[in-house]
Amino acid sequence: MGKHTDFILSPITEILQDVISSSRGVGIGIETYPLSGYIMQSAFLKMTGAQEQKMKCICWELATNDYQYRYDRYTLTRLGECSDYREKKIVYSDLINAIRKYKTDFNPEIALNKRDIRRETFSAVRDLLINSNVSTWAENYFSNFVSGGAFFAKEDFATEKELLLNVLQNKYKLLHNHRNRCAHNTLSYQENLPTLNALFSMNYKDDNYFVRFGLLILIDNIFIELYKKYLDVLREY
Repeated sequence: MGKHTDFILSPITEILQDVISSSRGVGIGIETYPLSGYIMQSAFLKMTGAQEQKMKCICWELATNDYQYRYDRYTLTRLGECSDYREKKIVYSDLINAIRKYKTDFNPEIALNKRDIRRETFSAVRDLLINSNVSTWAENYFSNFVSGGAFFAKEDFATEKELLLNVLQNKYKLLHNHRNRCAHNTLSYQENLPTLNALFSMNYKDDNYFVRFGLLILIDNIFIELYKKYLDVLREY
């Protein structure tokens, strides 16, 4: 396997693990709270950046094996940074279509068990964060996350047929907005964030780092498992 493939198959949970390990030495006292914003934001930006690069690497690997796709994707309909949900859905569709060129009856909803992916994602995030500095810095949000609130609600996964859930788009929009605020440093000078309307909105409970981490890892796990299917068909055919 090449460097691109190694990178695509490397889970971004490793970034979160590094953050937890490196922050363990500072303790959990009240004096550590000023650090929490910097550490959370740094981890978040590393994870979003890694995922954006993964999307681009997946496209490049598909283009390496399919010259028509290369022309279509890099000449006719180029992607941007792959940071928003719409472009991730495009890469998701590209990957499925690439598999179907070899295996026409491929159905990701059948080939991959989304409930297993959900459970594994939830367990990975919970087990990494529990009893860590990161979870103690925002205990209420973490408690809500662990209790099954936020987007890991079973009903979301039960009612949606598609693997990359449409129901997550609104929640991802919150993540993407925060990604842009962090990347452009608007939090340092725009003092009216979040707005009163945001605070009163029904989905404000989803606007926290644990949901953001979980959502990024969920998407990452979906793409890893789907890319493995792509590698399988390449070997087979």
